[in-house]
Amino acid sequence: MSDKKNMIIKKASKDGMVVHPSISGRIADILIMVVLITCMFICLVPMWHTLMCSLSDGKQLQAHNGMAWWWVTLDGKPNFMGYLKTINYGDFAIIKSYGITLLYVAGNVFFGLILNVISGYVLYRKTKFGGVIAIFILLTMMFGGGIVPTYMVIKNLGMVGTPWALMLPGCTNAMFMLIASNAFRQVPDSTVEAAEIDGAGHFTVMFKIMLPQAMGLIMVIIINTAILSWNSWFEASIYVPNSQQLWPLQLWIKKVVADNASIVNVAVPDWNKYLVSYCVILIATIPVLIAMPFAQKQLQKGSFVGAVKG
Repeated sequence: MSDKKNMIIKKASKDGMVVHPSISGRIADILIMVVLITCMFICLVPMWHTLMCSLSDGKQLQAHNGMAWWWVTLDGKPNFMGYLKTINYGDFAIIKSYGITLLYVAGNVFFGLILNVISGYVLYRKTKFGGVIAIFILLTMMFGGGIVPTYMVIKNLGMVGTPWALMLPGCTNAMFMLIASNAFRQVPDSTVEAAEIDGAGHFTVMFKIMLPQAMGLIMVIIINTAILSWNSWFEASIYVPNSQQLWPLQLWIKKVVADNASIVNVAVPDWNKYLVSYCVILIATIPVLIAMPFAQKQLQKGSFVGAVKG
């Protein structure tokens, strides 16, 4: 009976007839829409609260309880003094840290792309010790050396107190290597064999033949590397604690929030400075909000396309 029903639906679709969804299908669509709207609401509410707090009066906001659905001011007008304080904070330290953070992100993505492509290619190739290498990489996902041994290694390499300590150690990980390896496995073997017959070497096969065809998952690695680098602050607090000119934006956010936690204990508090915590969070989020639509577009376009044409 169900086969006959499916045949009728297919025939109706071919003939251009309108096929109305069933009641269960409509209920499922409604439930999916409710879940998606709820998730969207949960994601947008904290951002809206932070935006309204950044436009509020600091003294009134400190006494306000609950969600800030609108800016909290006596005259009902938005207050932009928090953003001016943020720009001038620490001799333009927040603005300068933007450039430093972008440098760290670019370095992590660049070095991570090279290492992930090479390691993924090595894991993809059927080498003599390929299984041992794969097991060794998998073990690093379950067991880590710890913070102190890692710090000792980076210190002995002379990278403590330099930007290299914030770019090279965290530019890749075992998960990204395995994702790159799986991406290369999606490339048809005939493409690689044809390139090798034409005399292509390993680097030519990696970067000119396989990388463009595996760009879908490689873009996933690039985006995750950039996001992890943009949001990181712990490494900077360990490797460059005394070099504030090398601090990334997220570490400055931590410092601002910590400083504003005791602002109420000051005899004459600067209530506009209390707003810096909210303003700097929004300033740090703007690049991610701008970049994600373009990244999503690249992910949609980066599907695997074989290079062998019949």
